[in-house]
Amino acid sequence: MKKLWKDKDLLRIIGGGLLLIAGFIVKIATKDHASAKYAVPIVFAVALLVSGLEVFWEAIRGIFKGQLLDETFLMSIASVGAFIIGEYAEAPAVMLFYLVGEYFEHRAVRRSRASIKTLMEINPDRALVSRDGEEVEIDATDVKIGDTVVLRPGSRVPVDCTVVSGNADINTAALTGESLPVAAYAGTALQSGVIVMDGVLYAKADRTSETSAAARVLNLVQEASDRKSRQENFITGFARVYTPIVVGLAVLVAFLPPLFICLSRGGFDGAVLREWVYRALMFLAVSCPCALVISVPLAFFGGIGGAAGQGILFKGGCSFDSLAAAKIAVFDKTGTLTKGAFSVTEVRPADGLGKDEFLRLVSSAEAHSTHPIALALRAGAPDAPAAENVREVPGKGLLAVVGGREVAVGNLALMADIGADVPAGTEGIYVARDGKYIGAVSIADTIRPGTVPALSELRHLGIRETVMLTGDAEAPAKKIAAAAGIDTVKAKLLPEEKYAALEDLMSRTHEKVMYVGDGINDAPVLARADVGIAMGGIGSDAAIEAADVILTTDAPEKIPLARRIAKKTLRIAEENIVFALFVKIAVMVLAATGVLSLFAGGMWVAVFADVGVALLAILNSLRTVLYPPKPCCKANEAPAANA
Repeated sequence: MKKLWKDKDLLRIIGGGLLLIAGFIVKIATKDHASAKYAVPIVFAVALLVSGLEVFWEAIRGIFKGQLLDETFLMSIASVGAFIIGEYAEAPAVMLFYLVGEYFEHRAVRRSRASIKTLMEINPDRALVSRDGEEVEIDATDVKIGDTVVLRPGSRVPVDCTVVSGNADINTAALTGESLPVAAYAGTALQSGVIVMDGVLYAKADRTSETSAAARVLNLVQEASDRKSRQENFITGFARVYTPIVVGLAVLVAFLPPLFICLSRGGFDGAVLREWVYRALMFLAVSCPCALVISVPLAFFGGIGGAAGQGILFKGGCSFDSLAAAKIAVFDKTGTLTKGAFSVTEVRPADGLGKDEFLRLVSSAEAHSTHPIALALRAGAPDAPAAENVREVPGKGLLAVVGGREVAVGNLALMADIGADVPAGTEGIYVARDGKYIGAVSIADTIRPGTVPALSELRHLGIRETVMLTGDAEAPAKKIAAAAGIDTVKAKLLPEEKYAALEDLMSRTHEKVMYVGDGINDAPVLARADVGIAMGGIGSDAAIEAADVILTTDAPEKIPLARRIAKKTLRIAEENIVFALFVKIAVMVLAATGVLSLFAGGMWVAVFADVGVALLAILNSLRTVLYPPKPCCKANEAPAANA
């Protein structure tokens, strides 16, 4: 009840409705009394003022702002005009029907905004900071710029910050789509939302919670209406032309036929003028373009909200157009088509050391580690005994004692620390024993479980060709492409070469192209494509600036889902346009020709036709947020033929 009294729009509707009912009661009660001459119009006038005072004020403000012919102006003229010609009950009815339509519109917008805000739950609520030599847990919103944030293993970074001291591997998969863990050390910039895997980091806060990654995405989605779709731009231009035309036609309907009739009869007839003015007011009431100017943008806003609830961020209505029309899908490889579950692809022990012995040595050293790379290395010899005195070196690797000898497994930085000489040109995970290099292991990323069905579904949705552009070596790129079903592969590309390859593809095919990447290294290509999709790019400035669509998870099945949401949203917007124009034109013709006048309270019918169309169009638009498409297949299933 307390919430009800805070809803001013609903109170106006209820108050105006009760006064309208009171007007009918007074009209019936004073039917045979002289007081009815004054009592009835007074009650209906009060009902009109209660329900329409704010609309009248908005219409007046619009006149001074040069917005003379908006929907508030049309509704004000229709209701006041009906009252002047003596249709006292229909005047507040016009306004009430309009307010009901507006109320449902606002409710729909609030609902889609709420669906967007649920997405922000990934943002951490708490933060551990160091103040006056003590570690204190506070609300993430209370972190100030310059605060020292303490990040322990398993914690999620609460605000954008820069590492001051410490070394650790961080998991950026939810933000950038990068499959490999990233080493963080002094000077490394961290986006809010990334997870510390090992080690302890001390970082200086660069932004507050309100301006960090998750908050920036929320603002991005809420402001997406600035980038209009083709349908929204059509409605905006159409309303500018349509409204003045219908107002002019209403004036002609009101005065031109009565003029000819009076001239033909040789004298002024007030009843004739009243009848045609009444028709013009009905014509004006039903002509209000609110069904179009509300429902079409609402369809796109609902589409944005419904998609956001599934982890898909559209940066505006224009993104729906481009994604739905795309015929070619271009993909990055690492972090896009592949995941972070690595496997050993090559073992290169030094001379004199057997492959099996080498793998057991590596597996023993990694026996206690939970690092993703360690899991892949242990798979080579799962029964190897655990090492002793294991020491992890965050961001570099580990040291352990195996069979009484010290073994080091890690990157070049670790080899340099222990003085092991690695042969030039050697790549992979390096292994040393007692400070001497003894071999290397190559590991490779593996294809994501949902990649194959996602690409198959994209083909069912009209994608004609798939292409991979990657900076990876040709052999692993072709292997991943073959497993995923990619048509064309271009490997060993630098960022500028990848950009040039996309330019060449777009110029040759003249088709709409969608590009899917990680949103950081691929920023130029994401920006150049007709529609750029950043997978897992929620925390990346590059992704937010360059991409048109952002997937907050690395699930490949979200790509065809985003395309189906785009197609459904466009279809609903076009349905609203056709339905609203057809009904409005039909009822406007009936009003101008006097057919509506044959019904008791023709103005009611006209307004109901206008508001009814608006409500039906709004309800149709709500399908985008209430019933968005769902992924049609699981990660390891192929899509249905009619997907």
